[in-house]
Amino acid sequence: MRTASLATIAIPFGLGMLPWLASPAPPRPAWEAEGPAPTARLFAPGVISSGDDDAHVTFSADGRYVYFLKNTPDFRHWTIAQVEWTGEGWGEPRVAPFSGRFAEGDLSFAPDGETAYFVSTRPVGREAAARPDTEIWRLHRAGNGWGSPEHVRELSSDGFEWYPNLTAEGWLYFGSERASGNLGPPGTSDLWRAQLREGRFSAPENLGTVLNTAGQDIEPWVSADGRMLLFASNGRPDTRGSYDLYVSHRCSEGWSSPRNLGPEVNSPAWDFGPRPSPDGHFLFFTSNRAETDRPAPAALSYAEVLARLRAPGNGLRDVYRIETAALDLRSPCEVQRQQVSASIEETRATGQRLHAGLASRLDWTMGDLGSPGS
Repeated sequence: MRTASLATIAIPFGLGMLPWLASPAPPRPAWEAEGPAPTARLFAPGVISSGDDDAHVTFSADGRYVYFLKNTPDFRHWTIAQVEWTGEGWGEPRVAPFSGRFAEGDLSFAPDGETAYFVSTRPVGREAAARPDTEIWRLHRAGNGWGSPEHVRELSSDGFEWYPNLTAEGWLYFGSERASGNLGPPGTSDLWRAQLREGRFSAPENLGTVLNTAGQDIEPWVSADGRMLLFASNGRPDTRGSYDLYVSHRCSEGWSSPRNLGPEVNSPAWDFGPRPSPDGHFLFFTSNRAETDRPAPAALSYAEVLARLRAPGNGLRDVYRIETAALDLRSPCEVQRQQVSASIEETRATGQRLHAGLASRLDWTMGDLGSPGS
């Protein structure tokens, strides 16, 4: 189904223009580097989707830089990398200045572009060794770069934290395996949020049973206005594979029932890590779908087998993108408002019909009785 793109339904995505470097932005941003994508296609094969385990892209607002993860094949250690897009080609990928030692990932930028969030196993406080789980950290702009990572200790828990994303009103949405308040069995992830107030976050609140299941509900991306949520889950009845991507909208009555994004993005494999481009025209996501599951068209030589195993689509994670116009991301909130308005109008019309019927009946009764003294 093709529907209106995110950009045309006026959902704000802006990160704010950042002073990345003094030189001008490229003529076309990185998210358009590979041209149209009416169906899900590999993003930057050989650079970002390389045949290694690659995941979870994030863009600078000016379209010059892409941040992504380089992972071990078991997905237990992640490094944040970055690469520059010149408008004509890709630069040489390198490790982000604040990463490279501990397991770190899930980088996102606040809507104003002045703060970034990520998760890390780096030691907290007086800890000497890397943590066994991830905590949420943030960076503040410092000139054309970033300051030192700062631990967000008020969101610390006894479990893993994942995929923090901030709205313009200061709500940080994230996944968490914290035991207290989790709606699933121990070790599963729920979707949470906490509000930034005067530099500190409030106590996290679980997003409830409309969104969370007894399974794994992970990696929430939220629009800047806090009205649309994309996330991955393996606990819903209509899940096609290990993880599927879903969309929900915040209406007057709360979050709408999550809608599966369908076969346009979901496969029998893991499909997760959703993030739209800053202009809303493309959806990027991570998948470990394997082209190697299909028989080769003919017998391969040893060199061809190695080339196939070392290429994207080999069953490790890759980054894909698709135009948002190809997906059904429409909000049901307007439909609900129309239904409520129609219900109110029908109630009003029914009342008017009843009133007219009673008045007619009263006129008939008074006429049948006649006037006094007759």
